[in-house]
Amino acid sequence: MWMQILIIVSLLGQANPPPPIDRRHPDDAPEDVRLPNGKLQRDAILNDDYEKSLKDARELARLSDELKTSLENEGKNVLSLQMLKKTEEIEKLAKRIRDRLKRY
Repeated sequence: MWMQILIIVSLLGQANPPPPIDRRHPDDAPEDVRLPNGKLQRDAILNDDYEKSLKDARELARLSDELKTSLENEGKNVLSLQMLKKTEEIEKLAKRIRDRLKRY
């Protein structure tokens, strides 16, 4: 009986091994990668993400203005397919911007 319990306990311990411990020291971080033009790759990525976010924010503002105008003009009992498409595009743009901002 005790032997069976020991076997079960040992099998359970092998089924879920603990995650490996990260023993790297913070000073062992890889050096920043430089592009052929001498700039840091990280800075280039951040700048590109910033430009994309600005472009998406402009588009987001334009779409939200169009949606507001459509809602005001069409009345409270009208729901067009165009308005639904605009709301979906607004959601996609907002998510893209949020995801870019959460990376860093």
